[in-house]
Amino acid sequence: MTPRITPKRALVAATATLAAASLILLVPALAGLADSWNRIANGDPSWLALALGLEVLSFAGHILLFRTVCLDSGSRFGYRESYQVTMAGHAATRLLASAGAGGVALTAWSMRRAGMERRDVARRMVTFLVLLYSVYMAALLVGGVLLFAGVLSGDAPIGVTLIPAAFGAAVIAFALASPRLAGRLEPRLASSERAWVRKMTPAPAALAGGVRDAITLVRKGNLGLLGAIMWWGFDIAVLWACFHAFGFAAPTFAVATMAYFVGMFANTLPLPGGVGGVDGGMIGALIAFGVAPEQAVISVLAYRAFAFWLPIAPGAIAYFQLRRTFGRWDAQSADEPVSPRREPARPHVTSGRPRFTPQPQPQFEVAV
Repeated sequence: MTPRITPKRALVAATATLAAASLILLVPALAGLADSWNRIANGDPSWLALALGLEVLSFAGHILLFRTVCLDSGSRFGYRESYQVTMAGHAATRLLASAGAGGVALTAWSMRRAGMERRDVARRMVTFLVLLYSVYMAALLVGGVLLFAGVLSGDAPIGVTLIPAAFGAAVIAFALASPRLAGRLEPRLASSERAWVRKMTPAPAALAGGVRDAITLVRKGNLGLLGAIMWWGFDIAVLWACFHAFGFAAPTFAVATMAYFVGMFANTLPLPGGVGGVDGGMIGALIAFGVAPEQAVISVLAYRAFAFWLPIAPGAIAYFQLRRTFGRWDAQSADEPVSPRREPARPHVTSGRPRFTPQPQPQFEVAV
């Protein structure tokens, strides 16, 4: 008999296929690790040390934003737990980089182990991703338009300025309109005749709720939102420092930012950490902006050594620390006293016809 192909099985099969492809593609990338480190060894130690510090600050921003989104009265995510989830998630992203799918899956799994309901997990993940990538899209829009208009200094080819700017504007418009679109889509999913479509009914509500929560945090001016700017800003600064480490004249801030974000588009490919895709995207964007090819290659390879290779070891350690944290949470849950079950209180009738309550009937003994 032919096994039935359900959407869930298809998703699992696709994920397994992408993971296998990522492992295959990761093996050739390991061969280039020694060459990258040899290039770094010839750089200025002071600039390379600065690049390392900037990368640490970038990850600190990611941790801060995650804790801000997950923080509430009953949250189990302090700074230590947020560090473990963030670093373990980045290690998972190095394996499966399709728009950060590996890291998103591990983060959602951690939230579930912390006791969050599925809907709450989905809503908070949407809030986190909206806040994080809103900086990305805003940078594409503003940077691309200002570069093309000549307000910011640097070459301005339309392919790496206006086209990315249009993409950023489209994503921002969709995010702002998603609550209204979700309200229209939810009834249609619920009334579908197909069971697998009806199962998707909670998705629009999670999307709309996550976007609203993100807008609320922005309106309140929550300082934790600086984590999103830290994540992107300090990571771009690592690329800038790598140019100086090899004695090159770094491109302008606007050019470095646009080349960085255009190269990051390759993270949507099923490559481990975007190896090859992100490198080539950044190098190609820098060359399009007028940077010398040899300078772009060396600087981007050095940057990727910090952004890709260095987080793997602490991320693996953080994963095992996270497993111990799960064990501690399970033990705490087991030690919590179970409250006795109480009968629901009956409503007190103050007016109207009293309810009839049957009375016990007297028992009679019959003498024989």
